Amino acid sequence: MSEDRFTRSKILFGDGFEALQRTRVILFGVGGVGSFALDCLYRSGVGEITIVDSDSFDATNQNRQIGSESVGEPKVEVLARKYPGVKAIKQRVDEEFLRTHDVLGYDYIIDAIDDIPAKIALARIASQKPYGRYIVSTGSAKKLDPTRIQVANVWKSYGDKFARKFRENLKKFARGAKIKVVFSPEEPKCKDLGSFSAVTGSFGLVIASEVVRDILQGEKYADK
Repeated sequence: MSEDRFTRSKILFGDGFEALQRTRVILFGVGGVGSFALDCLYRSGVGEITIVDSDSFDATNQNRQIGSESVGEPKVEVLARKYPGVKAIKQRVDEEFLRTHDVLGYDYIIDAIDDIPAKIALARIASQKPYGRYIVSTGSAKKLDPTRIQVANVWKSYGDKFARKFRENLKKFARGAKIKVVFSPEEPKCKDLGSFSAVTGSFGLVIASEVVRDILQGEKYADK
């Protein structure tokens, strides 16, 4: 067998690797959580990844974000260079953007945005996806212990103020929607917006794992 950058992935994923290659993912937010999700999905062999973010890197991003040594440059442009083939959209996520883009046309939608209004605007559309095809990161800042990270239906998340705000806003239009979220009930360790890459990065890696395992599980059942 010839070797390439996906050799170890192919060994582990088996026939499911081809399913990863056919998968289209759109990732909103490529900061401390999203950049690690992107890195893992890209290295694992997901065939088409689109990233959406309007921000540029600043000096304070350097403790936790992949590509953040490029201070002052747009995040999506830096990451598109770092990960050839990734499609970059430098734009703010709002209702206007979502009206003009076929978000539901992607196989998986990942929300790693840290802004509640943007998350809610996206949720209004993305919550139509089957459970597991739309996955949301909640509050990853102010925490130190990545072993506290959990995955659950949004209505079963607890112990995190950011997740609570997300739930409260969801009740206005999607009370019964099943939405997969990644959260941590760990108590905040500071008042200001401190962050630790072992936690923020782990949020992103958990999201990527959820996506990859869902793809492989779907391929398993498709073969039967």
